[in-house]
Amino acid sequence: MAETRTEPVVVIGLGRFGSALALELVNRGTEVLGIDHRPKVVQALSGQLPHVITADSTDIEALRQLGVAEFHRAVVAIGTDIQASILTTSLLAELGIPDIWAKAISAQHSNILTRVGARHVVAPEHDMGERVAHLLSGRILDYVEVDADFAVIKTTPPRDIVGVPLRESRLRSKWGVTVVAVKPQAAPPGGKPRTFTYATPDSVLAYGDLILVVGTIDNVERFATTD
Repeated sequence: MAETRTEPVVVIGLGRFGSALALELVNRGTEVLGIDHRPKVVQALSGQLPHVITADSTDIEALRQLGVAEFHRAVVAIGTDIQASILTTSLLAELGIPDIWAKAISAQHSNILTRVGARHVVAPEHDMGERVAHLLSGRILDYVEVDADFAVIKTTPPRDIVGVPLRESRLRSKWGVTVVAVKPQAAPPGGKPRTFTYATPDSVLAYGDLILVVGTIDNVERFATTD
């Protein structure tokens, strides 16, 4: 089988978010160059990241000397130092890096990062807060927002759609959602582990089954609060 190759990534800012990201990328087989201006942080990660360097990311010459301009993907994971975050992002754009990801701590910060060259902006604390809020409502067991107004949830079926084929459940007309996969509560014959399988119009749900449901955020939340 051919080996899967991924583009190397430079991760700038090795706090909790940046270091966790860098380590996970390395674990997945991606080559990572980690950069942070704090020697103690770099020293602590030197045994875990193959390539980790102490440098000032707001100095474009330092970035050039480290070969950062040769990367196609970069992550600016700098935390509370907004000025350094913005300047680093703008320097990466100046170096011609096409795919820049940047961490934001506010909506205003996010807007500025986008203007100076970030292609993707993430807000880990805000996103996690939203996710937990969704998980605390109704029967939602897991929640993934895949677009500004679209989500996938893992939940259990309400009584209205239990015991009838999905084609008869009026999911689209009543809730505006679609069940795409089902994991039965009861183990199949032979005692094999339960797994998710694609839902079909003939699928019949039972109480306690796990289902994956897709739709707009408002619709999946409304569906998940139905008894």
